[in-house]
Amino acid sequence: MTLPIVHHPGYDAKFAVNHRFPMGKYSALMTALGRRGLACPGALVQSSPAPASWLRLAHDETYVDQVMRSAVPEAIEKEIGFAVGERVSRRARLAVAGTVLASDIALQTGIACNAAGGSHHARRARGAGFCTFNDVGVAASLLLASGRAGQILVVDLDVHQGDGTAEIFADEPRVFTFSLHAEKNYPARKVPSRYDFALPDAIRDAAYLECLDDALKRMAEAFRPDIVFYNAGVDPHEEDRLGRLSLSNDGIRARDRAVIGHFRGRGVPVVGVVGGGYAHDVDELAERHAILFETAAAFA
Repeated sequence: MTLPIVHHPGYDAKFAVNHRFPMGKYSALMTALGRRGLACPGALVQSSPAPASWLRLAHDETYVDQVMRSAVPEAIEKEIGFAVGERVSRRARLAVAGTVLASDIALQTGIACNAAGGSHHARRARGAGFCTFNDVGVAASLLLASGRAGQILVVDLDVHQGDGTAEIFADEPRVFTFSLHAEKNYPARKVPSRYDFALPDAIRDAAYLECLDDALKRMAEAFRPDIVFYNAGVDPHEEDRLGRLSLSNDGIRARDRAVIGHFRGRGVPVVGVVGGGYAHDVDELAERHAILFETAAAFA
């Protein structure tokens, strides 16, 4: 089976090339996937903007309205890291819908990936850390509300702790949030996940993978999900400018294979989202993000 990939050209909100958030990586990722034969017409599914009713399942109604009207208070825009104009607002809604659509497809086929998403710093009433809406938060909430899933696991391997997702589901026992991240990195004030594994600076492939293996075994004993959302951020990479860990490309590939193989081997559907990754060279960054899709394709 071909790996289903959800995408929309609007995932790239066309920031300036020198912006701290490398927005161009989403267009570069599609080019990288095309070179690998993964972005063929039969594999791509296009998202459309998420409606406000979906967004309100995970976010405060006032904040949803502010983003929809491109009227986000300056203080919140400062926390997000960029202004929320019409193009950014639409991009956030498209990315959310992409993760929702990928979850629908994964429940049918076993695995699907969104070529954006992983905006795990967005909390219920505000965005933060380059995240406007929490796409996994919305998609998981929608699955619960519709009854299509009763137990959901979020495996967050972005280098930064998944504070927004943890906050959204703090009082929701049907969602198990797991974050494996750099202890001394953003956010300064972390929101406890159901299971947090904080790593020391500069940890390399072997030690990282050992920690991940231990975590996967612990979760297998504690929780049996109907679906897994996998945030495959590549900012743990040794050359990432906002990460503090030291994974190689091979380490990123082994990590993705370990997570996807663990759950697909147990028959659990997996939704892959892109997550964080920060480099001045967006083509090089796109090559790192493409590892998720290469790995997922092997399990499709």
